Amino acid sequence: MEKIIPGYKCESCGTIHYPNRARCKKCGHDVFQPVALPLDGKLLTFTSIHNLPADFEITHINLGIVELENGVRVTGQLKTDEMHIGMPVRGKVEVVRQSDYRKYHGWTFYPIEMRDDTMKE
Repeated sequence: MEKIIPGYKCESCGTIHYPNRARCKKCGHDVFQPVALPLDGKLLTFTSIHNLPADFEITHINLGIVELENGVRVTGQLKTDEMHIGMPVRGKVEVVRQSDYRKYHGWTFYPIEMRDDTMKE
């Protein structure tokens, strides 16, 4: 079964939040319903971290802030070393870190290959 990380939709005004909040940032209402977030988005900014704590099993990670198709912004690991702002990406929920026998899940984003359907041979 594929894991998901939900967004939270305000029952009063419909604004979607991620992560969950105590009160809606738009109307102040305090009742939310979990909703599925879109997986596709565009990369707004990114950074690479090369000095990780000793319990990481990898040498570096790339992190990015992605604006999803519905406008919600999320932070996650980028699974590529060739990044550029505006790059289309697709998200998944995967293990982002493992410590002893514990697995931590979070957003990971992969580049989407852009296809030009208007080009004909």
